[in-house]
Amino acid sequence: MTARALLLLALIPYALWLIFAYDYHFLDGANLLFHEAGHVFFGLFGQTIGMLGGTLGQLVFPVAAGVQFLGSGRAFDASVCGVWLGENLLNVARYMGDAQAMALPLVGGEIHDWNWLLSRVGLLSHCRQLAGLTHLLGSAVIVASLYGAFVALRNEHSAQIASSGPSAQDGRSGSSRSHPPSQEEARGAPRAYCAPDPQERDR
Repeated sequence: MTARALLLLALIPYALWLIFAYDYHFLDGANLLFHEAGHVFFGLFGQTIGMLGGTLGQLVFPVAAGVQFLGSGRAFDASVCGVWLGENLLNVARYMGDAQAMALPLVGGEIHDWNWLLSRVGLLSHCRQLAGLTHLLGSAVIVASLYGAFVALRNEHSAQIASSGPSAQDGRSGSSRSHPPSQEEARGAPRAYCAPDPQERDR
């Protein structure tokens, strides 16, 4: 079993945990760096887009990495980035659902991104419903990405079989016959032949 197949098997229970029992874990520490970088970059375009920029930063990086892998023909790696994207959406859903209660610890300031954003559009009281939809979207992305990884592995395996099949067959035929067939072999079984007796010819 290849390393990619093992990775896919390892991602299945991880994906189930994400979908049904998600909690903050080691990957979110890395995502937090992209979140804060998004605030800095998108903050150049105004306050509202800057507040949304943390979430955009989390989502842009896995999308950009997936597009890069897909463009270079690495479909399996792009699908893994899809799982990363879905995990980010689940993290966003958790943060979004906390917009009204604001119980989660904040990093980099006292302003809760989604409390600020949803308050501006009058949807703060619906933060849990929006979080549920975002969680559902992230779960769908994860499932679709796992399926994409499976299809990519299957296609790679089929391509390997197709490329190695004719050469292997030629190798087997070459090892069983090292010289071209003789005329007798080409015609079939050799016929019995008896040379005539010289005395019979003199008669």
